[in-house]
Amino acid sequence: MISHKAFWEKGDFSRIADSMREGGEALAASFGITKGLKVLDLGCGDGTTALPEARLGADVLGVDISNNIVETGNRRARRLGLTNCKFQEGDASNLHALKDRAFDLTVSIFGAMFAPNPFDVASEMVRVTRPGGRIIMGNWIPNDPTWVAQLLKISSAYSPPPPEGFISPMMWGVESRVRERFSRAGVPEEDIAFAKESYAFRFPGTPAQFVDAFRRYYAPTMSAFDAAEKNGRADNLQRELEALITAHNQSASKDVTELSAAFLRVTVTV
Repeated sequence: MISHKAFWEKGDFSRIADSMREGGEALAASFGITKGLKVLDLGCGDGTTALPEARLGADVLGVDISNNIVETGNRRARRLGLTNCKFQEGDASNLHALKDRAFDLTVSIFGAMFAPNPFDVASEMVRVTRPGGRIIMGNWIPNDPTWVAQLLKISSAYSPPPPEGFISPMMWGVESRVRERFSRAGVPEEDIAFAKESYAFRFPGTPAQFVDAFRRYYAPTMSAFDAAEKNGRADNLQRELEALITAHNQSASKDVTELSAAFLRVTVTV
C-alpha cells in the first residue's frame, strides 16, 4: 500500500494550484491578517494562501507532507522576496516539530482535510494555536452539486476500494463531524462556526485541457486513471470528467475555463 506521503508526492499539485491563485488571494484577504501575525498554513501546497498571507504582513510557516511541493513553495517565496514566509515538510496528523501555542492563526484550505486520522488533525491544530487565536479551515462538501465534489466522487468511483478503516476526507465538509472532532480536542461547540462559501478557479485552457492537467498532476485523479486504464475504462472516465467541467464552465472564452465550487468554511476560536 502506497504511503500517504508518497501518494501526494507522485503528482505535481502546483500545476493545479496555478488555477487557484486568484481564489487564494481573495480568501486570504478575508482572514483579518495584521502585520506580524504568526500564521501556520497547514497542508499549504506551494503557497496558494500562504504567500498572500505573507504579502498582507503575516509571519507565515507553510507545512505540507509533500517534499516536492515544499521545495516549490520556498522557491516561490524567494522569487517574490517574501522573507516572512517559509515552507517545511510535516504531517497534519502529527506536528511534532511545532511548539504548543505557537501561532495566532492556523489555516488549512483544502489541505489538512486529506490527512489521515482526523481527530489527531483537529487536536494538533488546537495544540499549536494560542488561546484566543483562531483556526480557519476550508473543506469540500460531500455530494455537493458543484464541480470539485463531483470530480472527487467520480474519481472515487473508478478507484480501487479504500483500505479498511479509511475515513473519507469529505467528512470534513459535514458540520456534525467537524464539531465532534474539535469538541474532542477541547473546543466548546459554541466556539465552532460554519459558513458555506464559494471558491473560484481560472485555468488558461479548455475544459478538456483542464481534465488533462488533473489526469497528469493531481494524485486522486491520477490514481483513478491508473485503475481505469487497467479495467479498460479510461476513456469513460475522461469523457465523464470532460462533461463535468464543460457543464460547470462559466467562461465566455473558449480558451479559458472558469469554475466555482462550494466549500465549508470552519472558524474555531481556541
